[in-house]
Amino acid sequence: MAIRIGILGAARIAPSALIEPARTNADVEVVAVAARDQKRASAFAKKHGIGKVHASYDALLDDSSVDAIYNPLPNGLHGRWTIAAIEAGKHVLCEKPFAANAAEAEKVAGIAKRSGKVVMEAFHYRYHALTLRMLEIIASGELGTLKRVEASFCFPLPIDDIRWDWNLAGGSMMDAGCYPTHLVRTLAGAEPRVTRASAKLRRPNIDRLVIAELEFPGGATGSITASMLSSRLVRIGGRVLGSEGEMRVTNFLAPQYGHSLQVKVKGIRRKESVAKQPTSYAAQLNAFAGAVLRGAPFPTTVDDAVANMRVIDAIYAACGLPKREPAKA
Repeated sequence: MAIRIGILGAARIAPSALIEPARTNADVEVVAVAARDQKRASAFAKKHGIGKVHASYDALLDDSSVDAIYNPLPNGLHGRWTIAAIEAGKHVLCEKPFAANAAEAEKVAGIAKRSGKVVMEAFHYRYHALTLRMLEIIASGELGTLKRVEASFCFPLPIDDIRWDWNLAGGSMMDAGCYPTHLVRTLAGAEPRVTRASAKLRRPNIDRLVIAELEFPGGATGSITASMLSSRLVRIGGRVLGSEGEMRVTNFLAPQYGHSLQVKVKGIRRKESVAKQPTSYAAQLNAFAGAVLRGAPFPTTVDDAVANMRVIDAIYAACGLPKREPAKA
């Protein structure tokens, strides 16, 4: 039987992240949507062929015909509504970042584990063939001993976007920085210690640019650069330096739109590419369906989500900024 998924909110990311890949996935059916503005939800449902519209988030969670919830709400609402969905007996695919801070992530993780439901953080890039190939290259040993891992995600964001909102746990480290944080942890295969960090602010406590330095067990170092408004207009990439060579990647985030992967060992450089299909979102949805229907393991677990939020909290602390807080009801 197909997993029947309901969407919390008529979010702009939902079509590419869920609705479009679901159309070619026999294991998944998008059956319902709810939004605070029912007219907006109705228009969204009509546009995307969703059969049922609920007048509230609670009504969607109470719908017994819905098996799983996709949660693309603002950052500060992720934890609250993921918990509500779990307690309503639903599996959850939650957009990143998983929660407002590590403490809230730990609370969600505990509830998820006790429930036995599949709760996945939507780091879609992690499921693409490009990320799998990067991990294969590192595991092969051709780069030698790991020395440094760097990652960046920089893009310009309109000044009126809700991702600047303190009350919704906004800031560049949350919306952009969660990706390079996750990438360096994934490629290093270890949890880092934040050695220093700095930020430039868009408004009080809301960062527009963050640069952080890291140290991993064994002595390897790392760096994270994240911005939503800076001179670094667009940068999506990573670099792994080993004792024998280095690997560079551009557009690790959504490789289906174009990417490059270069490896240089002993002065010899080669370029690689991987299949763009399935897309990162389609591969993620395959993994979610596999976990729900067949108990298949997956990497972006609740424990992984807690670990990522701990690094984000530590970076904010090193910048002299407060950690983000859940949105007030």
